[in-house]
Amino acid sequence: MSTTSLPSSDHAADIRTALLAAGFTADGLLDLLGAPAYAALARSETVPALRATRGGGEGPLASLVRLFLLQQPVAYEHAAAALPAEVALADGWLWREEVADGEDTVRATVDVRPYGGPDGEDWFIVSDLGCAVGGAGGIGSRGRPADTAVVLGVGGASTTLAGITVRTPVGSALDLGTGSGIQALHAAQHATRVTATDVNPRALEFTRLTLALSGAPEAELLAGSLFEPVGDATYDLIVSNPPFVISPGARLTYRDGGMGGDDLCRTLVQEAGAHLNPGGYAQFLGNWQHVEGEDWHDRVRSWVPRGCDAWIVQRDVQDVTQYAELWLRDAGDHRTDPAEYARRYEDWLDEFEARKTKSVGFGWITLRRSDAAEPSIVVEEWPHSVEQPLGETVLAHFARQDYLAQHDDASLLEGYFVLAGEVVQEQVGAPGAEDPEHVVLRQNRGMRRATKVDTVGAGFAGVCDGSLSAGRILDAIAQLVQEDPVVLRDRTPEAIRVLVEQGFLEPVTGPAR
Repeated sequence: MSTTSLPSSDHAADIRTALLAAGFTADGLLDLLGAPAYAALARSETVPALRATRGGGEGPLASLVRLFLLQQPVAYEHAAAALPAEVALADGWLWREEVADGEDTVRATVDVRPYGGPDGEDWFIVSDLGCAVGGAGGIGSRGRPADTAVVLGVGGASTTLAGITVRTPVGSALDLGTGSGIQALHAAQHATRVTATDVNPRALEFTRLTLALSGAPEAELLAGSLFEPVGDATYDLIVSNPPFVISPGARLTYRDGGMGGDDLCRTLVQEAGAHLNPGGYAQFLGNWQHVEGEDWHDRVRSWVPRGCDAWIVQRDVQDVTQYAELWLRDAGDHRTDPAEYARRYEDWLDEFEARKTKSVGFGWITLRRSDAAEPSIVVEEWPHSVEQPLGETVLAHFARQDYLAQHDDASLLEGYFVLAGEVVQEQVGAPGAEDPEHVVLRQNRGMRRATKVDTVGAGFAGVCDGSLSAGRILDAIAQLVQEDPVVLRDRTPEAIRVLVEQGFLEPVTGPAR
């Protein structure tokens, strides 16, 4: 976790060529280490990978794993077989140490981690030593205090944000709080111009290294907090995995925003609207307080800026003790003196008590600049499994909201629909019963939603193939179940709206031929 100078990117292309030639890729690591050790490495557990690369006669790939992933010394001759070692030494990727027997060894100065892009690209994420994300030990687990300027690698939050981000081609993209640069790297694949900002200047240097070592175009790198570095500039896409942790103080730059409670996330969301071009998207991860006497839906809904539609999904909730313990472990505080750990724990609980916070929610926030007179704002809780990536699902959500806003009940019945792909029907009831207690429609793609429907709703969805209008389908169902078609037409549009809103039914422009 050194805060010394970082490597130069001058010869990053040569280093990249050597890494690829040695098979230092996500697929190459899986082949070398095997699935169990590879999975353990993703959890920051290094013992299985150390065993897999131990011994003499190391090949180039094993040497690179020990250097950059395990931060172990490697004999100079083995490093030279894997890399242009003198270039790597001169540019600061490696440093040389002398051992007692006179045989020089080298060590890595940064963590370099292979990362597979969405279309099979071989990328590399550069971060501080000992700061791969995912292990239970926390960044302070190596016996050193957590450094306030530390820059972490890729973790679950980073990949979650990358997966939900809309990936349409855009002219400009902003990665706010870039860290090691993973969001900027993704954005560089579909944005003409990428700007990356961070309050930590050291993070900007890591982003420069990540982009260079991954063979991506350079980004505009600006230091500063929130939107201050970009002034009045506007963008087609804004993404941010901000320092959203609700903590007592601003101890760690990468996670603690330095504002009270959830004020940083609120400020970020509220200010984003003014920096979006018409039709542009802003997508964030965030934490929000569940405050005594206040509905969390209302709290987060109040953040949405004027002129923006929003889709806010709460993915998890933790009570204040669980939350404090999670982030105390993240900093490695559980490995310190028990009295010091207890003091820090008390500080967290004091903070929550003062703010009347009962629990903390975590989730996704997506804004779309629509300038609509009546914006669509959906705030929901969905803690169940989803299928990433979800960028297309996000686009489809807003398209469905537009459709529903433009169609009253009468025009809805004139519309044509098809059942979305990979939707299955489940019937729930007592064994042997003639009729089910209820019918459930379940998605096996995207958000993987499930919703209860009555027999009319199930029958309606089952025959939606785009060939008949909704009204004609209901008339046929009314005749089948011997119900007044006028009554059925009157009470069914609400159910159709729910099925469309949740993505079970997809509107089509006219009858299928």
